[in-house]
Amino acid sequence: MTLIDTAEMYADGGSEKVVAQAIAGRRHEVFLVSKLYPQNASRTATQAACERSLRRLGTDGLDLYLLHWRGSVPLAETVAAFEALRQAGKIVRWGVSNLDLADMAELLATPGGTACATNQVLYNPTYRGIEFDLLPWCHAHRIPVMAYSPVGQGDALLRHPGDALLRHPGGSLLRHPTLQSIAAAHHATPAQIALAWALRHPHVAAIPKATQPQHVRENAEAADITLTTADLAALDAAFPPPKRPRPLDML
Repeated sequence: MTLIDTAEMYADGGSEKVVAQAIAGRRHEVFLVSKLYPQNASRTATQAACERSLRRLGTDGLDLYLLHWRGSVPLAETVAAFEALRQAGKIVRWGVSNLDLADMAELLATPGGTACATNQVLYNPTYRGIEFDLLPWCHAHRIPVMAYSPVGQGDALLRHPGDALLRHPGGSLLRHPTLQSIAAAHHATPAQIALAWALRHPHVAAIPKATQPQHVRENAEAADITLTTADLAALDAAFPPPKRPRPLDML
């Protein structure tokens, strides 16, 4: 696990400063991602916002820079700004976040838009609308999906193997009896099962929030869990997959 995702929006740049402390002297070991406010997505504002993020992060370049969500700035202008940053060596690649299917189709029709490296969207068992159209479309166009909030939102007290209690960001999703039952069968936590569920798709990368070192270790262990056909069927019954197009869910 080497990808670190942050944004200028998080704590008004404070998150980027925390990340800078974490990666000091180890920048080469991580894949660093930050995100741009939509109001900063014009040609000149994008460059200035990127420079501010780089200063806060204590680095001279990003591995991936994302448009946080779509605003009033035309996509063509944002793409041109991203490409200018890439040519200047400030970013290696760029992508988007919270863009629905129509937005993505428009993006790829924009000059330079086919360079989009990812679409970061909300995806967990509660919010799986992207499975109907956006996820297969991205797969067909060779655009990986980054799943944010893969274990849900809010705080939930979870019982770990060995009866240790840990407050984990997850909320009602992690308290669902089906998730808890499957977790018990795997000697895992509900958060680990939610992560394993997201990672079952080979073209999805999950970026769970971690507030403690123990969360990070728990998240890493989720990659070793293989859900059975019965597990997946039980999760489908508890959290039905979409049968029709839905508006893109966002947090």
